[in-house]
Amino acid sequence: MNILIFGPNGSGKGTQGTLIKDKFNIAHIESGAIFRENIKGGTELGKKAKEYIDRGDLVPDEITIPMILDRLKKDDCKNGWLLDGFPRSKVQAEKLDEALKKDGIRLNYVVEILLDRQIAKNRIMGRRLCVNDNNHPNNIYIDAIKPDGDKCRVCGGELSARADDQDETAIDKRHSIYYDAETGTLASAYYFKALADDKMKYITVEGKNPINEVREELLSKL
Repeated sequence: MNILIFGPNGSGKGTQGTLIKDKFNIAHIESGAIFRENIKGGTELGKKAKEYIDRGDLVPDEITIPMILDRLKKDDCKNGWLLDGFPRSKVQAEKLDEALKKDGIRLNYVVEILLDRQIAKNRIMGRRLCVNDNNHPNNIYIDAIKPDGDKCRVCGGELSARADDQDETAIDKRHSIYYDAETGTLASAYYFKALADDKMKYITVEGKNPINEVREELLSKL
């Protein structure tokens, strides 16, 4: 089972990706990790990518897509894979689709987690970290995990907010790329939506619901 997953920052995409990975025993491939692995490993593609990154430039698709294809061919992807974080533009979607077909790699599902932009922003800005355990769920904008004032709802520990979670400019910039349905990330999702058929299904799930409900809806459609 080979899957692409789309969802804005704040949609719980990473959480749902992990659940899919565990349920179907497939590899969860995060695009950023591919860059780090290639650069750390000193691969030819990694060296080329590092030159662009060191200059502060975007790594071109001619380097990025071969990296991704190489990763999808590794042994841990034999049972399938879930690709998270790529493509991020319509052009990348077109090039990825062409590359997958050329290599005979079939895409089975495309998942889009639906979430209103303001709700997504609130979820990011509402996240709070517990001094005792960062995995304790606390978010001032989600009733199910809303903390008790400035105390962790799980253990009563002191809470704090990550600085980047409070950077509205950065959040808006990332969301502007994602929610761009003409050339951005949503446009890449819609590119695959137009190709959907009985062999490649396009699935949408409602991201505003609690994690367990999103999981149940998603698994029922896969």
